[in-house]
Amino acid sequence: MKLATIRHDGLQCAAIVDPDAKRVWPLPGHSMIDVIGAERVPPPDGARIPLAEVSLLAPIPRPARNIFCVGKNYRDHAAEMGAGDALPEVPILFSKVPQTVIADGDPICIPHGLSEAIDYEAELAVVIGREGRGIAKADAYDHVFGYTILNDVTARDLQRRHSQWLIGKSLDGFCPLGPWIVTADELDPATIGLRLWVNDELRQDASTADLIFDIPTIIATISAGITLYPGDIIATGTPAGVGAGFKPPRFLKAGDRVTIEIDGIGRLSNPVR
Repeated sequence: MKLATIRHDGLQCAAIVDPDAKRVWPLPGHSMIDVIGAERVPPPDGARIPLAEVSLLAPIPRPARNIFCVGKNYRDHAAEMGAGDALPEVPILFSKVPQTVIADGDPICIPHGLSEAIDYEAELAVVIGREGRGIAKADAYDHVFGYTILNDVTARDLQRRHSQWLIGKSLDGFCPLGPWIVTADELDPATIGLRLWVNDELRQDASTADLIFDIPTIIATISAGITLYPGDIIATGTPAGVGAGFKPPRFLKAGDRVTIEIDGIGRLSNPVR
C-alpha cells in the first residue's frame, strides 16, 4: 500500500494512493502519524479523487524529531569521499532537522552568500512504525512501517568547515521526501535499485545490496540507547556518484532538476533555484 499526505479543498490528511490509476482515497481526520501509529490503516471515507486534483505534501510534512542519517554507508561512496580502504567499523550517524523536509516538486534553493557547493544524495529512507529501545537485529523489521525516498541535500563547504555535519546537512529545504510511503509488506529493502539524475544525466545507480551496514544493523545501533518512535525517519546512506566525487566537483546550479527513482516506490523530483 502507498500512503501520502495530501491537501484538497483546504484540508490536509493522509490518503491511500494508487499511482497507476492516478487516484487517491482520502482518510479525513487522519494524519500520517495517526496512520503509522494505528494497528491498521483506516478504511477510506469517500470517493476516489484524481491525483491531479490534490497537492502532494511530504508524507510526513514536519517530523517530530530530527531525521537519523547514516554517512558513508556504500563502499564506493566512501571511496569517492576519500575514505580509501578505511571503511567505517560502525555506522556513522548524524541528523537533519525537521525543517529541512520539503515535498516532491518543491524547489531546492541555493543559499547564495552562504554556500555555492550544494550537492545531492539519493537515499532509501526507513519509516519507523513501532516504538522500541534496544531492538535486536532479528526483530528490526518488526518495527518498520514502510519506506520512502529521501534526498540528503548537502552544503559541502559547510560540511567541511564544521567538525559536525548538522549545519551542512540542515539548511532549510535540504531534505526532499516522498512522494509517498510504501508499507513494509510491499517492499524487500535488501536488494532494490536506486538511481539519481541531474537533468537527463544519470549520476547515481546502485542497489541496497551494496550497503555496508544493513537496515537491521542501523536500527539496532540507533535504538541501543535511543528510543525509536512511530514516525521516526532513518536515511540509510547514498551510493557513489555525488557531485563532490567528480573532479572537478559538479555541484547543483539554478535551473537543474534532481530526480531520484527507487524500485517499488516511485520517483522524487525537485527543481533547483
